[in-house]
Amino acid sequence: MTESQLQETILTIIQQIAPEADLSTLALNDDIRDALSIDSFDHLNILIDLHDAVGVEIPEADAGHLTTVAAIIQYLMARVN
Repeated sequence: MTESQLQETILTIIQQIAPEADLSTLALNDDIRDALSIDSFDHLNILIDLHDAVGVEIPEADAGHLTTVAAIIQYLMARVN
């Protein structure tokens, strides 16, 4: 999976979890929770759906560091086959 495919997957999942979110205003280094007014429950659901989509286990201890699209891409690229 390429970085652009991961980015597309991440944004698709965010849109599914928070359909009211305006992704056009989201920069790769913006904190997803702040920029899109996503609560911690929705953030966790995004990470769970990412696990299902790409098959990479995301331990709860790592979830707090995965707050931007860029950080999530970097994390998953280091672990995806």
